[in-house]
Amino acid sequence: MTYTLVTAWLLLVAAASPAQEYDKDSALTISQAAIGTRLDNYRLRDAHGQAFDLDQFRGRPLVVSMIYTSCHHVCPMITRNLVDNVDVAREALGDDAFSVVTIGFDWKVDSPERMRQFAVQQGAAGLPNWRFLAADATTIDALGENLGFLFYPSAKGFDHLAQTTIVDRNGVIYRQLYGVDITTQALVEPLKELVFDTPRSAGLVEHWVSTFKLFCTVYDPNSDRYRFDYSIFMTIAVGLLCLGAIATFIIREWRNAR
Repeated sequence: MTYTLVTAWLLLVAAASPAQEYDKDSALTISQAAIGTRLDNYRLRDAHGQAFDLDQFRGRPLVVSMIYTSCHHVCPMITRNLVDNVDVAREALGDDAFSVVTIGFDWKVDSPERMRQFAVQQGAAGLPNWRFLAADATTIDALGENLGFLFYPSAKGFDHLAQTTIVDRNGVIYRQLYGVDITTQALVEPLKELVFDTPRSAGLVEHWVSTFKLFCTVYDPNSDRYRFDYSIFMTIAVGLLCLGAIATFIIREWRNAR
């Protein structure tokens, strides 16, 4: 309810000031207000023109990026940066650990064919679990509002936040990322939290394995990659050996004292 009221108020303010339709601070407020809300199901079309429902992504985390294909600078940079970071994330978490979707919000231009061409141009065509989708005006407006993503026509094309949204496996918006060159950690860390967040109800062994993976999968700034840090196990093992040695010493001294 609060999110709806904030959105409505800011949209009314924007409508009352046509000379300044896009305000970055207001757009950021709306974007942040979307966190914690549920992403509804929408019917879109994939790069082959086939119907595709967003509900098909349920069950694992989802990365959502909204772009327009006639953009010559910002949107291609956002997508190429995402390609690089997704590659690192898949290496660390697994190819099937999460999904990615890029949606064209300029519904007049961003047809399935244009989305297919855009994917090829940005080096994302054929990547696993990554869809490039198009939709009609009504769907785009509803989806943009749901994601907290506002866009306005301008002389240069569109004004909008450089926004990447992370959605959890249940369809709840978990994190908003901003910028054309988001860092590797900015994308991978929230995905790592979601991927390895295995509830105890799934099984005690699976829960503890996921917990170890969460803490032992660490970022290496030198290579800008993630690796599994075995030193943590070594530290635990050494600690247990030390405790065992201390316990043995105490027991031996206690027996000698008797």
